[in-house]
Amino acid sequence: MAGNNRNDFGVEARDRMRKKPASERAMIEIIYSVACSLDGYIATSDGGVDWLSRFHSSAEEHGAEDLEASVEALLLGSHTYEFALKLGSWPSPEKPSWVFTKRNLRVLHPSITLTAQSPREIVELLTARDMRRAWLMGGGKLAASFHCEGLIWRYIISVFPILLGSGVPLFEPHMSEPDTLRLVSTKPFKSGIVQLTYGRS
Repeated sequence: MAGNNRNDFGVEARDRMRKKPASERAMIEIIYSVACSLDGYIATSDGGVDWLSRFHSSAEEHGAEDLEASVEALLLGSHTYEFALKLGSWPSPEKPSWVFTKRNLRVLHPSITLTAQSPREIVELLTARDMRRAWLMGGGKLAASFHCEGLIWRYIISVFPILLGSGVPLFEPHMSEPDTLRLVSTKPFKSGIVQLTYGRS
């Protein structure tokens, strides 16, 4: 759902996309981009996201298409993936996608890989394949795992003007040291959505 504009990514990333010897490869940039409620939930307790639709407007572009165009891989947890299973189709067949799960879920498209590997192992795999940017789409448990490993390069959080009261948190509670971030940009929309972009300090 969330994103940023193409200028934020294109010029900044151009040099990183050039091939380098293995010893000089930079770690792939992981972008955690997600929509959440004002009280910090990305879905209701039963995993529902119907509350997002009331804020959708053709007059507003939150940058998801530009973000997807700028990444080379998609990373998501099994519960996030299950939304696509309910629809019966995969919306991003042109991008290789990794679904973190230990369950034997149905694979909707050959571009999808189910994996029980750790976030760091997948990051090292994608780096070895010369990928430079990936979109971490959720959910909160997977995002917490990436955060604990210090693997998230940029956080793009679209805060929706709604209080859910309970649900799936933006980050599942986890043990880690406080991590102070650097504000990159703030973008408000007429709908009341505010998109916050943070980078590592």
